[in-house]
Amino acid sequence: MITSAGVGSGLDLESLITQLVNAERAPVETRLVRRESALTAELSAFGTFQGVLSGFQSSLSSLNQLSTFGQRTASSSDEDVLTVTASPDATPASYDISVTQLAKAHSLASGSYTSLTDTVGEGVLTIRFGTTDYTPPTPGPESYNSFTVNPDRGVATITIDSSNNTLEGVRDAINDADLGVRAVVVNDGSGFRLLLSSEQTGAENSLEITVDDSGDGNDLDATGLSALAFSSAATNLEQTVAAQDAIFSVNGLAINTAENRADDVIQGVDINLADLTGTAPVTVTIAEDREGVKELISDFVDSFNNFANTANALTDYNADTGTAGALQGDFSARSIVGQVRQTLTNAVAGFNGPFTSLSEIGITTQSDGTFALDSSRLDTVLADNFDDLVGLFAAVGFPTDDNIDFVASSEETQVGSYAVEITQLATQGQLIGATASFPLDIDADNDNFTISVNGVTSGSISLTQGNYATGAALAAELQARINGDANLSGAGVTVNVAYNVDHFEITSSEYGSGSSVAISAVDTNTVAELGLSVITGTGGVDVAGTINGVAALGNGQILTGATGSSVEGLQLTINGGALGPRGTVDYSQGIAYQLNSLIASFLEEDGILDARTDGIQTRLDDIEDQREDLDRRIELLEVRYRAQFTALDGLLAQLQSTSTFLEQQLASIPEAGTLVRGNNN
Repeated sequence: MITSAGVGSGLDLESLITQLVNAERAPVETRLVRRESALTAELSAFGTFQGVLSGFQSSLSSLNQLSTFGQRTASSSDEDVLTVTASPDATPASYDISVTQLAKAHSLASGSYTSLTDTVGEGVLTIRFGTTDYTPPTPGPESYNSFTVNPDRGVATITIDSSNNTLEGVRDAINDADLGVRAVVVNDGSGFRLLLSSEQTGAENSLEITVDDSGDGNDLDATGLSALAFSSAATNLEQTVAAQDAIFSVNGLAINTAENRADDVIQGVDINLADLTGTAPVTVTIAEDREGVKELISDFVDSFNNFANTANALTDYNADTGTAGALQGDFSARSIVGQVRQTLTNAVAGFNGPFTSLSEIGITTQSDGTFALDSSRLDTVLADNFDDLVGLFAAVGFPTDDNIDFVASSEETQVGSYAVEITQLATQGQLIGATASFPLDIDADNDNFTISVNGVTSGSISLTQGNYATGAALAAELQARINGDANLSGAGVTVNVAYNVDHFEITSSEYGSGSSVAISAVDTNTVAELGLSVITGTGGVDVAGTINGVAALGNGQILTGATGSSVEGLQLTINGGALGPRGTVDYSQGIAYQLNSLIASFLEEDGILDARTDGIQTRLDDIEDQREDLDRRIELLEVRYRAQFTALDGLLAQLQSTSTFLEQQLASIPEAGTLVRGNNN
């Protein structure tokens, strides 16, 4: 059997078949390779284009934020004494600060124990925070004069029983309560002592510890759990560090703060104290962060230039090299470049500030389409109109009413000037009690109640028993106990309690319809003596009003433009003020905001770039399909050629065999002359 073409005939038919097959494949394969190469180059070019466009969008992020243009720099002439930071609310200025005292945290130490496992006692520890008027034995004479509770701090009770009544057990129980007191056991050489420290500094954060001792039944002696008492009843703990405030002055004005930091002394400035000043004060300077904004604008220019140069290289024809960019003539790429350039050169509508275009702050277009930055011009703008630049770059609203703040906008918010009218101010949920007279004793018949705030119900709240001389003193105790409740504090719920003339007022810290205060359980004499009964207070209401004449959505103090209106998504905070017309809000969308939205639409899934690259990839996949079809067609062609040439090879072999036979037969026939001579003989 012939297994290779040409074996029978001896002709090089394999080579002939290969050449014929290749001749059939070559034109088609060449066309596919050329097309594949062009499409691959185009796909790669779009990847590059998309990358630089995304990079340009990234440079817009900070310029699109309101806070960027209000940033302040803060410096200290001696950072070993104090450091400072500043927020956009800070006013540029210079201050002289002298520090004469640093804040300290209250610290108390127990007596000595022989080991960590020594039994301390059993009972209940109650820990409160406040201001203690106490004179220790040194310099003496020892005197615990008074304690005033801090209404902003919670009150905690810790049960000590047989499971945790050792020295280390008490330590762990206090720490596990996570109430703002840190407990450690210290070996001072004479034995083990429990050291309790307030986690917050300041005179108003000192510790009062009272004990309900169930071990020896005596709350006042120095044995059992009573050894940990530190109050007007017993000072069995040793005060090792007295709580004290920080004392410093700003331009000669004396200031006291509970912490070694102050964030409300100078508006927008955080001061952190580290040491005392010497003979000279420390100079603090607050300034506009001009260099930071200038760097962001410079990065924006550089990023656009990178995009422009890359786009030019991909879409233009280079006459010098005679080469065309991979995206030359591509409508999508040119459309994107054109829309980006148009946005950059358009004036910002709706902004009534001193600048409406980039050219006015020193950014101009060069002949090749890139930007040039006039650094001197930008420096002048930053020096004279620092706060006005926000309107040129970001989306921002400028209310004419000082009690209205712009919060945010949405993609649907349209540029314009919109009138604001308020028909209802937001309020807080509040419960007003009946008459309560002072002085007043808190005892077992009026010390317990349960309250719900903003829909969150507290546990059973117990007041510290004792005599309260004034309503303000008991109001502070009520506020501390309510805000210290685990259920309420865990939900982030707080209240303010005030004694107003002759009654208590409990007010939720939250504004709006979700704000409420209700008492669900009280003691026997609470109604008669504290004026607090089982009652639901007046719920809060949301702000209400219109923006651009259309009813807006109120949520707490936030007023939001109605869906489907020109102000959809516009959010304003209404910080009090009068009812009725409240001026206007001028809303504009700066260049960075517009560009970010525009580029996001190009880069989004199923956007123009996604569609183009998907189309190219589909065509590449189609080429692969065509190549597979070509392989199948060439394979069939080769089979046909091989069959034909195999038949030809067999025919030629037969002809060659016949030819050989004939030649042999002809060669065996005697010549005619030879036969005649033989007959003559």
